[in-house]
Amino acid sequence: MLEPLSLTAIGAVLGALGNGVASEAGKRLWESAGGVVRRIAGREVAAPAGPQDQAAVARLVHEAVGRDPELARAWAALAHRVPPVRRPEARPRGLPVSSRHFTDREQAMKVLDREAGRRADGRPKVALLHGPEGIGTSALAVHWGARAAGLFPDGQLYADLRGPAGGGQSPGRVLHSLLRQFELPEEEIPPAFQGRRELFTRCVEDRRVLLVLDHAHSAAQVEPLLTAAPEVFTLVVARRPLTGLDALPVPVGPLTDKDARRLLTALVGGRSALAPHRAELPAVLARCGGSPFALRAAVPRLGAHGSVPLPAQRAQEADTMADDHPVQAAAEDAYRTLGPEAARLYRQLGLWEWPAFDAAAAARTLRADEPLAAGLLEELAAVRLLERTGDGRYHYRPRVRRHAEALAHADGMAACAAAVARSVEGYARLAAGAARAALPESWRVPDLPTGAATPVYADRGEALAALVAERENLVQAVRAADEFGDPEAVSLLCRALWPLQLKAGHHEALLPALRTGARTADAHFPGTRASGALHAQLALSLAELRHFDEAEPEALAAVRDERAAGHVRGQASALEFLGLLRLRQWRFDEAYGCFEDAEALLGEIGPADEGAADVPRARALLERHRGRALSGLGRHEEAAARLGAALRFFRGTGEAYNTARALTDLAESRLASGGGEAAAPLIDEAIALLTAEGAEYHLAHLRTLRGGGAVD
Repeated sequence: MLEPLSLTAIGAVLGALGNGVASEAGKRLWESAGGVVRRIAGREVAAPAGPQDQAAVARLVHEAVGRDPELARAWAALAHRVPPVRRPEARPRGLPVSSRHFTDREQAMKVLDREAGRRADGRPKVALLHGPEGIGTSALAVHWGARAAGLFPDGQLYADLRGPAGGGQSPGRVLHSLLRQFELPEEEIPPAFQGRRELFTRCVEDRRVLLVLDHAHSAAQVEPLLTAAPEVFTLVVARRPLTGLDALPVPVGPLTDKDARRLLTALVGGRSALAPHRAELPAVLARCGGSPFALRAAVPRLGAHGSVPLPAQRAQEADTMADDHPVQAAAEDAYRTLGPEAARLYRQLGLWEWPAFDAAAAARTLRADEPLAAGLLEELAAVRLLERTGDGRYHYRPRVRRHAEALAHADGMAACAAAVARSVEGYARLAAGAARAALPESWRVPDLPTGAATPVYADRGEALAALVAERENLVQAVRAADEFGDPEAVSLLCRALWPLQLKAGHHEALLPALRTGARTADAHFPGTRASGALHAQLALSLAELRHFDEAEPEALAAVRDERAAGHVRGQASALEFLGLLRLRQWRFDEAYGCFEDAEALLGEIGPADEGAADVPRARALLERHRGRALSGLGRHEEAAARLGAALRFFRGTGEAYNTARALTDLAESRLASGGGEAAAPLIDEAIALLTAEGAEYHLAHLRTLRGGGAVD
């Protein structure tokens, strides 16, 4: 066990505190640490934003506590309050379902068997399956993983590394997905990449786990996801060799004619079913080029291969799509079989990289009834122009989408732009409606567009779930609106993301859209309420991800624009957020000043002014925030007075969650001043309230406070 006051132990405590700021309890404990560090140093110390800063703060604390026993006790009391890192017990089973009909690849699977079973010798177990699109690399990885499940009793993890615009998912987002497969709740997943990497390493150490990283984009994307754990076998899947990746290469090529024939025979139902098509079989096999995808796509067209007449326009389109790639050829063959409406939907949906779309999205794009759109989607899936995702949605293979997009260009630029605009408008209406239902009282949520029908949701949770389900598409809709020159749609979509930020997190996923929103605001409507809101939203997500240096100018821009717009409530809110950022940065004096300025602005709002109804609650929150700042400054009696005022308000309104938060703040302030006995009943009351709310992560923090030796 580490000596609690050793440099290593102090660094570990700081690291655990930094990784825990994804939750409200974690944020409060991080602020408490800032107050303790300030006391130990005798001056303000900037919050560490990275490993180097963290090491510097750890050295400062280590030197000070070694000289002063009282400071050593203060640090030890803080360390006792840090909840232990929970190692999840779940055994993930994240692999997709394997294919029923799988042919050949025996040699590749033997290579994988050997690498997976190799005795640990200090080298990480990493293999790279690579081959062109449609050749079956992903199917091989999943099939081998299912066959070798007994080698990995502690779990199988799967991550799709594909990202928008031909790029890949960031390593941080991939790690988030992997940690969720261990059944970790959102509030226990660190907000920043380094914390996620450390937690993932802890989750897999000493465990026999398969990790499949599908559709890898580059070695730089994969390397941060690799682990030195000796019993973890990482199987990377890519279309080409990844230069610089230290892995066992396993190339995957076309099926031989013999194996292609065997697969086709199995797919159609046996030799007797294939017999009537014997004459056309050589041409089918030649066109499929040993691609399992192309062979599967050919099955519905056996007997009609090459016999579907093309109208003149579609024949001309086919000539422009000449490509020897089997996936491209299969897409063209399937396209020739479509009716006019299905063909139009195929072209129009392919104009943008929507991650996964449903019948409602297809209906909006096509301007058709949803039942009709649902039938057309199934028609496209039946000929393998679309793939089902398993949750009622569909998506394109990359090369198939490019085929659809190229065909759409023949419809003319105006038609293409109109189709994308319909999709963007549909997502904007959906987002605004769901956001309004999820947070009806929030002035930050945009109004519904003119003429949009008010959606009906059972409750706020269902509305928020609708936003979560469409999160990736909404981010892409922002990108599309920006590229097609529609700043109003960019603004509307970004502002509708507010409930996702406030209630569901997802900050890293939303960051590209929020950056676009802030940039659009500066270019098209500076000094407006919308601009202030967009800068505030970006500042929030940057702060949650601990990008403090980037968050600060965005928060200041929000204050600037709200002031220019004359929006007093918005300016007060922006100042409040700037103060919260200062708390996170351990700049307690400045934080207190921001809260004081925000309080003064609230005093300017008259009874008939916009936002008047929200003023009492806003003041109570500011009292709580000021109490936290005073606690960080070591002014604990003043802090108790502020926190007590906030507690009385929230008790009076019956807000259980905010009452519990105020109780926790007050208890931690008491603990910091040595009043453990006074803190105990406050913690017990907060535990009782949050037990009824089911806020388990906050309860874990409170139980640590209650039972960690800090409370008498």
